[in-house]
Amino acid sequence: MLPAFGLYTQIAANRRRSTFLIVGLFALFYLLTFALALLAQGWDDTSGTLDNLVGLALHDTLWLAPFATVAVGLWVWIGLRINEFALGLVMGSARVERTENPRLYNLLENLCLSRGMAVPRLRIIETPALNAFAAGVKPEQFTITVTRGLLDTLDEKELEAVLAHELTHIRNGDVRMMIIAVFIVGVMSFIGEMTFRGLSSGARLYEGSSESSSKTSVRFKVSGGKNSGQAAAIIMALTCIVIAWILSLVIRFSLSRQREYLADAGAVELTRNPDAMISALLKIESRSEIDSAPSSVMEMCLDNPRARSDLFATHPSIEKRIAALVRAGGRRPTIQEEPASV
Repeated sequence: MLPAFGLYTQIAANRRRSTFLIVGLFALFYLLTFALALLAQGWDDTSGTLDNLVGLALHDTLWLAPFATVAVGLWVWIGLRINEFALGLVMGSARVERTENPRLYNLLENLCLSRGMAVPRLRIIETPALNAFAAGVKPEQFTITVTRGLLDTLDEKELEAVLAHELTHIRNGDVRMMIIAVFIVGVMSFIGEMTFRGLSSGARLYEGSSESSSKTSVRFKVSGGKNSGQAAAIIMALTCIVIAWILSLVIRFSLSRQREYLADAGAVELTRNPDAMISALLKIESRSEIDSAPSSVMEMCLDNPRARSDLFATHPSIEKRIAALVRAGGRRPTIQEEPASV
């Protein structure tokens, strides 16, 4: 499946890469802090040159950075503490006890015993979609959520492969990385959206207020005289906000891709049955959309059909994942054997 290196070497490499990407997200957050400081300087200072405004913004960023770090760190800490509860609430999933579905619990328990892992809690979403995801960053939080459609459609071997896939995400620390990324990007998106909304509101107020007309027109004069530096600072700040937001999304999406290959490989390692994982993916293909799920949750799922472009795809395509499993010794069913899509 991963011919260049062994599975555990690939997992270690992916962890280092994911850590680097998370550091990159924090760096983008400081870029956003600089952009907001520059925007504030450009908005208030009607006489400064661009160089002076950038210097003042850098100075502001230096003393704001510790406060920004604490704020983001606190927000991420809250996310790590409540992620399992929040996901259950957002998705409307219900806790499943062993007596309610002993088949599901026995499959999961056997997989956990083979690796000496604590058995995660199980939850079910009542939807015909075929999907699953893991949550939790410590043993008492670990949870695997599956859909009713998955339980009703997959046979025992296929269901075992899906559970092994989600267990691998837990073992590899993927859930922790994704939660950190989601919460950091969420903060950046919120700040960016509020900034542009504030500017739009300010523009509307300007249009409706004759008293501030002359003052605002001077502030937004793009060329000429001493105000050109102010206009350039505002444009630079807005550009930095957009760049930080776009790059944060790219980083968040790139965190998801390699981890899916590794989770598929981990499922094969646990079950010794690549054919079951291939068969499960074929059944899941084109039937994984959970309509009520936010995009950030779909990024954590076994399959995410919402974004397939190379830049913004959160998951490799089903075809690419099956090809990797075939290289690992799996066998793709013939046309007669292949599960029919509903």
